Amino acid sequence: MQGRLEDGVVHLPGDARQRFHDSRGYGRPTGGDDLEVAPVEAAHLLSRDDIDGVDGMGLRELLARTGTTLDFVVYKDLRDRGFYLSPAREGWPGVDDAAGADFLVYPRGKGPWDGEVEHRVRVVGERESIPVSSLGEVVLAIVDEDGDLTYFDTEGYSPEGTAVEDLPTDLDAELLSDRALVWDGVDRLYQRGFFGQRLYGRNADSGPLQLSLLEAAYLARADALAIDEADVVSRGRDVEGDRFDRRLAVYAALRGAKTVPKSGFKFGSDFRVYTEFESVSDLSHSEFLVRVVAPDHTFVPRDLSLDVRLAGGVRKRMVFALTDDNGEIDWLSVSRLTP
Repeated sequence: MQGRLEDGVVHLPGDARQRFHDSRGYGRPTGGDDLEVAPVEAAHLLSRDDIDGVDGMGLRELLARTGTTLDFVVYKDLRDRGFYLSPAREGWPGVDDAAGADFLVYPRGKGPWDGEVEHRVRVVGERESIPVSSLGEVVLAIVDEDGDLTYFDTEGYSPEGTAVEDLPTDLDAELLSDRALVWDGVDRLYQRGFFGQRLYGRNADSGPLQLSLLEAAYLARADALAIDEADVVSRGRDVEGDRFDRRLAVYAALRGAKTVPKSGFKFGSDFRVYTEFESVSDLSHSEFLVRVVAPDHTFVPRDLSLDVRLAGGVRKRMVFALTDDNGEIDWLSVSRLTP
């Protein structure tokens, strides 16, 4: 069987609908027995010797002519894993909104005729740029220079915790270059809220408390410290520029969600976050890491992979806080996926 390439679609004649769509989920029926398939689907059929060619072209020529090599790598991998999938083209089976995806992957045992989509997959080469605003409810299929595949699931996220705040009022605090010190009444802040760190070391049970500028600004806003929030924020901007305001907005939002954020420096992120917290003496492991980015941030796939791999290696979820200049936040979770 020879296909015909026209206007970006391969037309297959004869009994193609029965052979390829009705039994195996390829293409889009056009009426009668004929079938339209996308070039990547035709390439897969060629690789299986199910069709003889497309306008006399074999697999090599078709991939070069249509520029579908990366798509073919992902399509074949998902087919080999037992999935039926369709190109996310307008008017194609299963497509309500094609934006942001290259393929619609159906649950195992189901096809385009069942109306149920398991994954919306977007194909990306390792050197492409990925706007963070384009992610969410889509699976990234990243093809590296060796042709190996890594899948990342991206979805919205809502931080939630169990921490109950019990803050003191008007504690005397001293604002230093990049932190604040509290000398008296610190047990309640530290033990019940996990604010700051003991100046004498994490194992000390007495002594002053050192607070980050984020913690100091948050506590000053809540009148727990007898210092002016504006002074702390001004110092924070001197230390790290306008990024301080975005990080403070995320810190406050995490506290508002009854979670406990702490520095994520050891994990290469802005925060490590505890969702179940009663006291420092009964501290569990942090559940997720947060990196604060602007809504117009652009990922390099290698950096995204590094963040997710590191978080997975320490058994944490990787979350990005898309934070604009007004402090509005969209949360994005990215995790490794094995389809």
